[in-house]
Amino acid sequence: MSENEAVGATGGLMPVEEGEFAGWSTWRGDAFEQRAGPFYEKIDENGDPVTAFRAEARHMNGNGFMHGGCLMTFADSALFTIGKQSMDGGQGVTMNLSADFLDSVREGQLVEARGEVTRAGGKTVYARGLVTADGKPVLSFTGIIRKISRKN
Repeated sequence: MSENEAVGATGGLMPVEEGEFAGWSTWRGDAFEQRAGPFYEKIDENGDPVTAFRAEARHMNGNGFMHGGCLMTFADSALFTIGKQSMDGGQGVTMNLSADFLDSVREGQLVEARGEVTRAGGKTVYARGLVTADGKPVLSFTGIIRKISRKN
């Protein structure tokens, strides 16, 4: 389950006030995303959601390129950033995440994801996105979020 939309998650979406990602926000309550990324998000000047992080040595595989699992984790996080407005403040889980790897990512590159909701209604949100590294396409993805209600 992605905790991106978890209501009341410890820390939640917190603004970043210094460094490269000042003006962005990050999910401090999601320990996995913090270890994997950390990943940052914001709404750009056009009103569109964007997610980003800087590729570090710890994200690389044995060949010196970003590990595919890291890119998939990032795409899963971006899926929820893209779908956030369609979630109506609720929570969700990833029902499906499909991706095509287009190119490699190297250490030091700025990795960004942008996308759009292609359909939303009822309990599902469908979205697609593109991950770039320094502006070059490296992964295209589609995903489905299933809205859920937290039962105590």
